[in-house]
Amino acid sequence: MSQFPPHPTDSNNSATTDVTPVVALKELVARLHREQNKIQDLLSSLGFALRSFNNLNQFLELIPLMATRVTDAEGSALFLYKPNGQIRLEQLHWQDSQQRKNIRKALENASSQITLLPNSFPPAISTGILDDQMHRCLGPDVQIFGTAILVKHTERGWLYVLSRDPEYSWTETRQKLVRLVADQTAVAIENDELAVELRKKERLDQELEIGAEIQRRLLPRQCPNIPGLSLAARCKPANRVGGDYYDFIPTSQNQLKSHLQESTENASWGLVIGDVMGKGVPAGLIMTMLRGMLRGEVLHGNSPAGILQNLNRVMYADLENSHRFVTMFYSEYDPQTRILSYSNAAHNPPLWWHAATKSVTRLDTLGMLIGLDANSEYEDAQAQLESGDTVIYYTDGLTEAAAAGGDRFDEDNFVTSFRTACKYCNTPQEIVEYLFDQVEQFIGSDRQNTDDMTLVVLQIL
Repeated sequence: MSQFPPHPTDSNNSATTDVTPVVALKELVARLHREQNKIQDLLSSLGFALRSFNNLNQFLELIPLMATRVTDAEGSALFLYKPNGQIRLEQLHWQDSQQRKNIRKALENASSQITLLPNSFPPAISTGILDDQMHRCLGPDVQIFGTAILVKHTERGWLYVLSRDPEYSWTETRQKLVRLVADQTAVAIENDELAVELRKKERLDQELEIGAEIQRRLLPRQCPNIPGLSLAARCKPANRVGGDYYDFIPTSQNQLKSHLQESTENASWGLVIGDVMGKGVPAGLIMTMLRGMLRGEVLHGNSPAGILQNLNRVMYADLENSHRFVTMFYSEYDPQTRILSYSNAAHNPPLWWHAATKSVTRLDTLGMLIGLDANSEYEDAQAQLESGDTVIYYTDGLTEAAAAGGDRFDEDNFVTSFRTACKYCNTPQEIVEYLFDQVEQFIGSDRQNTDDMTLVVLQIL
């Protein structure tokens, strides 16, 4: 059996047959590598834009462009919710500029037919509703793929990729890339909302600080010099703006002219403490208004009960509308007679330490909250103070102060602490410091007081 040597061209054909698949495979790998690098570069650019842009609209302009590029589609559309639940075409990218106008008009028609509230449907269902409208408006020749934009599990819009190419397919990789761009969009929206909230909080903090500063200026900066009397006071708000109030009010025009600090005559002084129900800015505003009203009433020369009665009538309408009420204890001290005249509008009765007998009694009269009833009547009473006697005005933030376990400091502990302070403290300021220390030790030094705390101590020299 004879054998013939192979023809030279047969060898070349075999080599060509062996080499061609290898070359093709190398070219495919290189093209995939280039595509992968392109996608990575695009996503890196999107991440850089997310970190760099302070303007959300500037970032959103990139989203359809990026979604189109990473998926090799013809265009992309970004839809977002309006506050009223309608859908708005936020941004559109379409490669063919001549077709862009018609595509935009079709997409706007599709979105205008839908009004949804966020989370009214699961994302898959609500996205499907927009899918149907887009198919109807764009026609069957346009392929679409959309994914919901979720911010904190709340649907805020949709990102769509569009193509007219009949050979175009929504591969798993392309779907993942669209979702990745949608996730970046959601992060940008959330970051913008957080930035807006932060700016609001900063403005609110500034306003609260201004309110706190105004309130600090309205409270007495120091106690007045009243003949035969030593005074001390402290107000510790639970928040920056509080509803506790105390004041020293001159009862004559001559005292007003002396800037309220030096008693140029032995005229009486008004000493008042009050508590607006509630805390924060609303209580602080009412307290500020109350202060002005009360100072005007004091100059009319009425008795303490008359002052509270007139104040209640004037403030009733405003307090009723605000659904807040005020407790108040108003008194007037006469340096010549050492008589303390007073009337109470349901405030914590001040404690009176009798130096001669080492006993404690309460200063109280019948009277309703200010703002509860326009026709409330109040009673007058007097106390003849003696040398060494001490009177303490306070708000319920001290007696209601709670420890970690929920126990309250309560009235009995406060009276006991006051009695101890009167025995061993030498000045009203020391009494104030001792009582605040006792309350703070009870609730724990690391706990914030939940209510405003105010003390005023009056001691006969």
